[in-house]
Amino acid sequence: MCGQLSRRCHRRHSVHPREGVSVPDIADTLDGIGRWLVGPVADVAAPGRGSLNLLRGIAARATVPLLPDDYLHLINPLWSARELRGRVVEVRPETPDSATLVIKPGWGFSYDYQPGQYIGIGVSVDGRWHWRSYSLISPPGRDRAISRRDAAGTVSIAVKAMPDGFLSEHLVRGVPAGTIVRLALPAGNFRLPEPPPPRILFLTAGSGITPVMGMLRTMARRDNLTEIVHVHSELTRAGVMFADELEELERRFPGRYRLRAQQTLEDGRITRARLDELVPDWRARPSWVCGPASLLDDAERWWTEAGLADRLRAERFELPRGAAGEGGTITFAKSGRTVIADGATSLLHAGEGIGVTMPFGCRMGICHTCLVGLAQGAVVDLRSGIEYLAGDRIQTCVSAAAGDCTLDC
Repeated sequence: MCGQLSRRCHRRHSVHPREGVSVPDIADTLDGIGRWLVGPVADVAAPGRGSLNLLRGIAARATVPLLPDDYLHLINPLWSARELRGRVVEVRPETPDSATLVIKPGWGFSYDYQPGQYIGIGVSVDGRWHWRSYSLISPPGRDRAISRRDAAGTVSIAVKAMPDGFLSEHLVRGVPAGTIVRLALPAGNFRLPEPPPPRILFLTAGSGITPVMGMLRTMARRDNLTEIVHVHSELTRAGVMFADELEELERRFPGRYRLRAQQTLEDGRITRARLDELVPDWRARPSWVCGPASLLDDAERWWTEAGLADRLRAERFELPRGAAGEGGTITFAKSGRTVIADGATSLLHAGEGIGVTMPFGCRMGICHTCLVGLAQGAVVDLRSGIEYLAGDRIQTCVSAAAGDCTLDC
């Protein structure tokens, strides 16, 4: 094997008869230079725009020890070579406790996302950055039409203010147009196949309607709504997000979209018996469910008992907690920053609270984007209670300190 590899390498690395330098060596060198030049902007590279990324990288190298951002933000705060930013263009009320935020992303954003995916949004409040993930309700770039709701070069999310949700309350009531926010690229696996199934069930409650709204708008734009039954539960009719638009979809697509509204103050919570009444053939439909943990727990049990667990896709907005750590001092090795956190606060949340930039995605322990190395100490998984020790790779979004610990980030 080694001899074969040596002969293969010898044949590939043909040497120029004059210079004595192999063509692959030159190519490797140029490739290395290219990677070095774009390195400063790798985290916010514009997809499919190599020349732009190269120019931004050259600017970053040329302005050391300052960064391009030190100059570019004076021209346009969205021109950042080190982080993805956006500007809040409009905050549009949907209900008394919810709103749509229209955001214009800056360099590096990808509009080629899938309906049902989410983005991360970071907002500075009193000098501290607060991050959450919210579903995209605007169609992907290729399905956009220029309108008041879908302005060119923007994306939209919808936020429902929660009683114990500091950031959601702030986004609904306290963020003015023009606010600069930080963004994370679209992600998530709660999405429809292409083409969509001929029959679909959407089961949503509260703000769980938001990823489904992105799907419905996209299918309506593509005119490929199949035969959809949508069961949506909310306390009252006045609290239903996008109520008028959903009713308009029923009128525009008779027989293809049917809304089954459930008002829990009058009708009670969705039960399996009630689901049988509303959608007698639910067992025959590929289904998507999103909403409070209680709804998801019930749905997963119903589909499992019916032997149909593989036909249900679920999107959780809340982290299922089954344990807590003892807390301690968390040290972030690369930045040198430290913070004292209790045993119920995730490492990700603790780090973001003091301005440490950390990778993240779903914030639910599903996508594994937040994995970092644990250099010292111990942490505990908030879902399972499993303890991880130095040398392990840990999910910061679902782990808390179990004593003093050091993270390799």
